[in-house]
Amino acid sequence: MAESAASAGQNKTDVRGVFSTQEIRKVGTGTTTRKTVQKTFWFVEQHGDVIECQPLNANYVPSGPKRKISMDELIAKFSPEPEFYQMSVYPKMREVEQSVGKGDGHREKGENFAAEYEYSRALKIDPVNVRATFGIGLTYMERGEVDKAQDIFDRLLNLEGTFEPEHKHLFNEFGINMRKNKMLTQSVEYYQRALQITANDENLHMNLARVLLETKDMDGCLEHLFTALTLAPRHEISLKFLKWLLQKSLVPAEKMDRVREVLTVAARGGAPAQAKPAAPAAAPAAAAGADAGASAAAPTTGPQ
Repeated sequence: MAESAASAGQNKTDVRGVFSTQEIRKVGTGTTTRKTVQKTFWFVEQHGDVIECQPLNANYVPSGPKRKISMDELIAKFSPEPEFYQMSVYPKMREVEQSVGKGDGHREKGENFAAEYEYSRALKIDPVNVRATFGIGLTYMERGEVDKAQDIFDRLLNLEGTFEPEHKHLFNEFGINMRKNKMLTQSVEYYQRALQITANDENLHMNLARVLLETKDMDGCLEHLFTALTLAPRHEISLKFLKWLLQKSLVPAEKMDRVREVLTVAARGGAPAQAKPAAPAAAPAAAAGADAGASAAAPTTGPQ
């Protein structure tokens, strides 16, 4: 049924369930004109003051783009469908969730074929499920099946929600694996898209810097590294990376003053002078990939 989840200590309840809307349409012309009623089912979920609705697909699971609605619109235009939710929608949502969870468990154990099976089951019910799409793409890359991973990469770039904060750990891991599989051009495009949505993420900038190092674009590498350290002056991973570049004599002479400034400010625990952020869309053509991990991407003896 349409549920109400009460927050502890609060009288306010959040809406969660299936609702329907109806639209009257005219079909035909002249004397053959007739009216038809089109009924659409939506999964509606409230988080505090934000209410989102998402259409159901043919398999009765929420799928596709979400849109925000007001409480007034919900009351005026949407009708609750509690029985449909309990009998049809909720069981399918649980089935998808369980398949994705099993897929994640198999993948963590290195059981990639079993993981692929579970992710495929979820995608048969919800073809645009972001978690399942990430998961199956990761299994392909872990098996070195780059062509299949390329198909998943293309799909992810067009899926709404790929770069949402709730999936951050997945797109970080996906980016790391693309770099390790030498899908460098794809990685750059992937992280440029991510940075368009989340421009203030130091991990994305640092990992893009790592890939630009592999493509021997030192200017781009350092600019993204500087941006990461402008956003987070004491970002340990970026600082290790920068010190490693110094140790290997990879920093051009014209960048040395900026490197010294960044390291000095970090040692003092302050914020460096504002650097002009590196525009993701302006990455040089030679730059071929990005590594989108967070803490997993720290270079110790050198970029991994």
